[in-house]
Amino acid sequence: MLYRFAYLILITIFSCISLSCSKKEDTPPPVKPVIKIENASQVRTTAATVMHFTISLDKTTTVPVSVDYTLKDGSATAPKDYTAASGTITIPAGQSNAEITVQIAGDPTDTRQDNLEFTVQLSNPKNGTLGVASATGTIITENGTNFITDNTGYTTPLNYPGYTLVWNDEFNEAALDGNTWNYETGNGSGGWGNNELEYYTNSTKNVFVSNGDLIIEARKEAVGGFNYSSARITTQNKKSFTYGRIDIRAKLPKGKGIWPALWMLGSNITTAGWPACGEIDIMELLGHEPSKVYATLHYGASSATHGSKGNSLTLQSGSFYDQFHVFSMEWKQDQVKIYVDDNLELTVNKADLGSSPYPFNAPFFFIFNVAVGGNWPGNPDATTTFPQRMMVDYVRVFQ
Repeated sequence: MLYRFAYLILITIFSCISLSCSKKEDTPPPVKPVIKIENASQVRTTAATVMHFTISLDKTTTVPVSVDYTLKDGSATAPKDYTAASGTITIPAGQSNAEITVQIAGDPTDTRQDNLEFTVQLSNPKNGTLGVASATGTIITENGTNFITDNTGYTTPLNYPGYTLVWNDEFNEAALDGNTWNYETGNGSGGWGNNELEYYTNSTKNVFVSNGDLIIEARKEAVGGFNYSSARITTQNKKSFTYGRIDIRAKLPKGKGIWPALWMLGSNITTAGWPACGEIDIMELLGHEPSKVYATLHYGASSATHGSKGNSLTLQSGSFYDQFHVFSMEWKQDQVKIYVDDNLELTVNKADLGSSPYPFNAPFFFIFNVAVGGNWPGNPDATTTFPQRMMVDYVRVFQ
């Protein structure tokens, strides 16, 4: 009887132990938090700055969580653009995030260039698992005020026999001359009448002066409800001219849907309207044809009777994107001649307009712009790269 009682006790003990073990095996281990790192960016300035990367957990835990990190070069390289570093970052128990700081080198020249990137890579997690294990650090350099371009190309003199230089802008000042130039902003009526896709701004992102050049820059960015930004400047009500020789030295952008123009409108546009005021397109280029420019004169008593005379010129080699060229106009009573690098492109005489009113014996003002999209060039496509820039070295008027 005693033996049987002892046996039952042993069976009970073993059963309890077995049940206890079974329950222990059925209890899942605690779930480790997931570690992720977020992308970061920092505007480069003339002095050194710091970029902050956030590392976070999807849940807090009762033990510290750590992870190793290292920095890897991309278009940004160490030590020129940032200070190389590696180490271990720890998120204390009960907390859900920590921060990695990276030293960003300053640029005393404030050079405008494509944004620079490097990578932060996480590895070797402790008390956690890796979710997002790498992040991109972007050094924002696209808004620098110093833009450097190759100045090679065709050039013209500061004087001509029988002419006097009556006005010029060499763009040698620190900013655009507000006594000469206006900014036209927005998208106009129906994309300036052409179904253009850009929003024109007065921001230095889109128009600025640097190293003796006026620069108009078209960007792919959301502004004012549109997907592209650019700039359009005029001398309306500030500088108007009738007759003489005009030289404009410029380097042009390229790409499907990019439409730079150097042109003039009759100063009476506010009263006469277009095309009665007259339009002189000294230079237009369709970005998918970077070796070809157009010159056109528009006229007509009304839109219903609009007419035009134009021609094009194609370079024998290279493109207008590669270097500077000079777009000129010789303008006298009843005649307009337009040249590219002193090669005649277009001649229009008053008699060529027939019975249509001839508006080109009156004052005209300048317009410089880079449009994106529109009825004539079509829209950008996957081959179009941004930003695209038109650079103007000088505009000169001789009479």
